[in-house]
Amino acid sequence: MSASAVKTKGAAFQPVAGASGEKLLEVRNLSKFFPVGSNETLKAVNDLTLSIGKGETLGVVGESGCGKSTAGRTIMRLYEPTSGETLFNGRNIYKMRGSELKTLRREMAMVFQDPYASLNPRFNIMDVIAEPLDIHGIAGSAKERRRKVEELLDLVGLRPEHAARYPHEFSGGQRQRVGIARALAANPKFIVCDEPISALDVSIQAQVVNLLQDLQKRLGLTYMFIAHDLSMVKHISDRVAVMYLGKMIELAESSELYANPKHPYTQALLSAIPIPDPLIEAQKERIVLSGDLPSPIHPPSGCPFRTRCPFATEKCAKEVPDFREVKDGHWAACHYA
Repeated sequence: MSASAVKTKGAAFQPVAGASGEKLLEVRNLSKFFPVGSNETLKAVNDLTLSIGKGETLGVVGESGCGKSTAGRTIMRLYEPTSGETLFNGRNIYKMRGSELKTLRREMAMVFQDPYASLNPRFNIMDVIAEPLDIHGIAGSAKERRRKVEELLDLVGLRPEHAARYPHEFSGGQRQRVGIARALAANPKFIVCDEPISALDVSIQAQVVNLLQDLQKRLGLTYMFIAHDLSMVKHISDRVAVMYLGKMIELAESSELYANPKHPYTQALLSAIPIPDPLIEAQKERIVLSGDLPSPIHPPSGCPFRTRCPFATEKCAKEVPDFREVKDGHWAACHYA
């Protein structure tokens, strides 16, 4: 556990920094609210605290609308936070300005969900991938620029001749490889992968995940991997955080969380993962949640999950559960976990 604890209600939450023991990124009580109308607020991310160790992959899962993508974008400072801190190598990124902020932009990158919308259709692939090189002045000449782009194409499994083509000439999987190459161009240490496989065919998803893992090993990268496909998250993540209605409700090592989920919401998510064997699938007990995700503008009192939880009691309506360590390295926000 880290030496500096971040206080949550009634407990000190000390997130593990990953296998290396060195924290690359630390998020402290981060919130991102959006104004709605004249006097209402949408609480997209609400008091999020976590850390990611060097070389680690933290998976972040939850239903659409739970705040996971907003969290990733706020950590990247694509959104300014409402409150809280994000420390990168011990430095608060929200206080950075000028050259310090530009240096940070080289060290952090993002792979976006939609490979169709995230590439400029007017740029050929050479210019798409070289954009970070141009912005940061990394390539000193046109020859070096071309060489670096061709190296990046090779790194993601594409060919040098692809540099002259345009995004519309590629498949979804190839476009996402281009997006990954662009993210790698400035040699970052940390990459937020915002649902990088959700827009791809199932047959291509595993290829992209395997590529990301291979790149992590070769380049020493650290990932925040946001997804709603829990089977893929298990494959790539060292630890997994589960979000619901803007809050983190469970955090554990990947193998522990999938084998022994403590929060009823996590249990329901995992029960929905299909099993290839039809005999086992037919016998599996699935937890079906009633209702829809509540509005983040008017969240329920007490536990945010209580309106859909099959085990909710009167206490759940009155008291917000502490995010507490229910087992060594396994944290959950549930009164009965």
